[in-house]
Amino acid sequence: MPRLMAQDDTQTIAIPGAGGFQFSGVKIDNLGATEYTLATMVVDISGSVSPFRDALLGCIKAVIEACKKNPRADNLLFRLLLFNDTLQEVHGFLNLADIDPNQYDQLSPQGMTALFDATYDGVGATLEYGKLLVEQDFDVNGVVFVVTDGMNNRGTMTPNEIKKKVQTALAKEDIESLVTILIGLHDPNLDWQAEVTQALSEFQTQADITQFVDVGDATPENLAKLGNFVSESISSQSNALGTGSPSQTLRF
Repeated sequence: MPRLMAQDDTQTIAIPGAGGFQFSGVKIDNLGATEYTLATMVVDISGSVSPFRDALLGCIKAVIEACKKNPRADNLLFRLLLFNDTLQEVHGFLNLADIDPNQYDQLSPQGMTALFDATYDGVGATLEYGKLLVEQDFDVNGVVFVVTDGMNNRGTMTPNEIKKKVQTALAKEDIESLVTILIGLHDPNLDWQAEVTQALSEFQTQADITQFVDVGDATPENLAKLGNFVSESISSQSNALGTGSPSQTLRF
């Protein structure tokens, strides 16, 4: 586990709606800036991730380290959520200075893929925390990355529920803007990889996700490239804060 802030400095918050989802974040009274980009990585650790688990963890660590070097690092709050059959929050929204990625546990892939539940959680937490910040006169936008190598086969939420969650929040101006990016990894040992890619593309459309990125085979080289893409996308969305619009989508 990473080095976290003292428990008294964080709070647990419920995500409104079905499912009983919760998340954590630094207490708003403890925030020192006036504007924030909420960045979330939602990462698949189902059994099929086993062959590239070390490279995937390296990708996550690289994102944190790159964000720490960003000129707007003090205006970023980062959350990490892992999922297989269940959802496992490694840590909620924290200042980058309070995250030591070298303390992340080794990934332990197993189980099935609750992709829709995990995406709903990642999006819902970003929107709810953003709403709470906006109510306290912070300027806030968000970006959510969902990284997976498989199709949904567990859970209760649907793509339409994800879509409605985002549309309602943006209509109510609960957050300035939200960028959502679905990232597909290939398992080169799968005979049905084309079917997986098609299912993820359909999920993007059904859930109204901003962008689908097909990384290709989950090689160390491609995962390193993915780390750069994620960190650059976070930087782009942070730089767009205050414009009233989301950042432009980047090419992988």
